[in-house]
Amino acid sequence: MSDGWSWYIAIISVLNILAMAWLIWWSGKGSSQHYAQGAEMSHTWDGDLREMNNPLPRWWLWLFYSTIVFALLYLALYPGLGKAPGLLNWTQEQEYADEVKAADAEYGPIFKKYAEMDLKAVARDPQAMKMGQRIYASYCALCHGADARGARGFPNLADQEWLWGSDPKAIKLSVAEGRMGVMPGFSGALGEQGLEEITDYLLKLAGREHDAKRAAAGEGRYALCAGCHMPDGKGNQALGAPNLTDNIWVYGASRNSIKESIAAGRQGLMPAHNEFLGDAKSHLVSAYVWSLSNPAK
Repeated sequence: MSDGWSWYIAIISVLNILAMAWLIWWSGKGSSQHYAQGAEMSHTWDGDLREMNNPLPRWWLWLFYSTIVFALLYLALYPGLGKAPGLLNWTQEQEYADEVKAADAEYGPIFKKYAEMDLKAVARDPQAMKMGQRIYASYCALCHGADARGARGFPNLADQEWLWGSDPKAIKLSVAEGRMGVMPGFSGALGEQGLEEITDYLLKLAGREHDAKRAAAGEGRYALCAGCHMPDGKGNQALGAPNLTDNIWVYGASRNSIKESIAAGRQGLMPAHNEFLGDAKSHLVSAYVWSLSNPAK
């Protein structure tokens, strides 16, 4: 904030408070002082509606003045007058840092205990799973759903199909470092007929109803896809390329949705969470996510 804006805000704030104080004082010096309390004043409405001199109780008036005093004391102690820090030198950044420090002191040993445990062992600890579930609800449920069954464009975390691998280390890496999946569009390379043919071939791989003639033609075009999704269509977890034979479709299972994915491509981004969660919380929520597809028997 520039010095000019700082002075502008400070002057406007002080003048407003002083104006309110003057208004309260001036209101009490009105014409009502010329009439005895309870006496009829000169104002009349609708012929017989008369105003009586019945002022507000004094305590009510002093309550107004107390708000003026409070405002002046607040602005003297805390930031509010432009860049003036206030006599207490309070800042929201320092307040937040102090709260984080206090929370770390109280809960740090608990998180540290779980961070040093094997992820699978954490997933079998009921107390740890309650903590992991709360972290999931805060940071993951918005995309993957409260039940973790995903939505269009967001994978189901409760099944056995994983784009980047289902072992605990792979899941924690996804949570901590994030993932980025890119599927290029092939509309230019395939044309409309090619798109129809390869869509039918993918439906065939997934065990779905399809046109046999177009699927046979699409099999020859599948070489464009095999580099990522592998010749057998079972995908490649090193690249995040989905399995095309399990009939699980992140962007929709309809024929049109599959064709759209081939034609226009897809881009998926899972943001990294380690920077603001830290390793211990990432470990906890990863254990919770792993437990969703590996429930205790």
